[in-house]
Amino acid sequence: MRWSQMHIPTLREDPADAGAPSHRLLVRAGYIRQLHAGHYSLLPLAVRVRAKVIDIIREEMNRIGAQELLVPTMHPKEVWERSGRTETMADVMFMLTDHKGAEIVLAVTNEEIFTLLAQELNSHKQLPQAWYQFQTKFRDEARPRAGLLRVREFTMKDSYSFDLEPAGLDVSFDRHRGAYLEIFARLSLPVIPVEASSGAMGGKDSTEFMSPSDIGEDLVAHCPACNYAANVEKATSRLDEVADGPGLPAPERFGTPGVRTIEDLVTGYDAPANRQIKTLVYVLDGKLTLVLMRGDHALNDQKLADATGAVEIRPAHPDEIKEALGALPGSLGAVGVTNLPVLADEALRGRRDMVTGANTDDFHLRGVDVARDISVGSWADLREVAAGEPCVRCGEPLEIVPTIEVGHIFKLGYKFTKAFGITVLDASGARVHPIMGCYGIGVERAMAAIVERHHDDRGIVWPVAVAPFTVVVTVAQSEDPETAKAGDSVYEQLAAAGIEVIIDDRAERAGVKFRDAELTGIPFRVTVGKRGLADGTVEVTTRATGETVKVALGDVVAHLRDALAP
Repeated sequence: MRWSQMHIPTLREDPADAGAPSHRLLVRAGYIRQLHAGHYSLLPLAVRVRAKVIDIIREEMNRIGAQELLVPTMHPKEVWERSGRTETMADVMFMLTDHKGAEIVLAVTNEEIFTLLAQELNSHKQLPQAWYQFQTKFRDEARPRAGLLRVREFTMKDSYSFDLEPAGLDVSFDRHRGAYLEIFARLSLPVIPVEASSGAMGGKDSTEFMSPSDIGEDLVAHCPACNYAANVEKATSRLDEVADGPGLPAPERFGTPGVRTIEDLVTGYDAPANRQIKTLVYVLDGKLTLVLMRGDHALNDQKLADATGAVEIRPAHPDEIKEALGALPGSLGAVGVTNLPVLADEALRGRRDMVTGANTDDFHLRGVDVARDISVGSWADLREVAAGEPCVRCGEPLEIVPTIEVGHIFKLGYKFTKAFGITVLDASGARVHPIMGCYGIGVERAMAAIVERHHDDRGIVWPVAVAPFTVVVTVAQSEDPETAKAGDSVYEQLAAAGIEVIIDDRAERAGVKFRDAELTGIPFRVTVGKRGLADGTVEVTTRATGETVKVALGDVVAHLRDALAP
């Protein structure tokens, strides 16, 4: 391939609207162009990288015995209604109506459609099955950002397993987990497998594969000592024991004029945050609910959703709170409240001698005994862990690491096979529902995550396995016939040796070509120039290290083969 004939529109300056390194570099190096928010065109270099990422994923999926399918991206809405996910995924779902008035869902994911395909499974002898595809997905992201990292249209490798019983699902899940670790290793993408919330996907267990990155939106609690890792939506930690005093025979009311925050009570009324009950008011699926937290703990909204199963969650408005409790935030409490559901974090279980709002503006209660004075309807782990808290496994301090989610695997259970009435005959002849798992990798997100990990101040530094070309032959003086001829000869030798190569034969200054070779991230550059040819040599530069060596003209192929050897 000749650079002069390829469409590689590199830019001299960073795009003004790009913040994340991968966004900035993929645009500047001529890989992607935005059509509108969350939708990108992939240009020739990006298509080559994408194909290599897909090939690696495909090889590892085939290695565990999965079979490749391809299903439609337009689904009848009623299929999603049968699973109940027109409600749980409504916030990201694209829908349209065809000319006959039929309502259509654009693929958000494909559990429903693959489950329908399983209708033709009839016997336990046909199980296990593992099916996968590469397909465009559509998600109506409210805030697309960071180039390919958060978009509204992208390629996903999604796969689905069907097993007879939970033990079989465990095997399928572990096989996918192993395949994912191998995929990310081959992509040169370090990942932390973490416990995660299943969210709208359903099921009980799920593992996210998180790549550490300064620009990551997801936070992972990680223990370097024992390798415990969990998304903060799922993570927990040990709590230091708090010694409660005997308290009071009954809650005692006291004035707190102007107090609106936890810190106000700490500094003005000698009420340490770990002795306060913070009362939050949420609307869960339309019902006002009190959520109680220790004063020094933060609520994690996803934990609240998981604990309650609520689909629509929002903080209550001040007027709703005032009408229900008689006070505004800052003076709220659950003592004596019996007409609203009360959900409490586990850190409050058994606590005495606590301080909380009195449900009268500018008044609080001290001496509160949670078990005696508050009608808690249910308990759950609701708090978000913080850096430095003791690891739940080994007690060492936790780190909170920003990460990019590059893969997610779920044990779905029976949610979909029951919803669609899928059964097979077991060994005894009884009809049973197969148990499912699902497993996803975003292809373009993986590309962006690789760039986030592999770049420097000069541009992208692609790992060889996914680079658009392995070698660029840079002809330093294209206008000189002898130099151009030598460059062509090197290019042809490399191509004949099966090395993916592009020749930069443009009528540009050598500096421009060097800059573009570094910006686009091609792993090796062979520079063919007058000065070197006079000595019968060329220069070979390794992009990752910047090291340049002189190589005899006849040894270029052998040198690069050695450099590329595992």
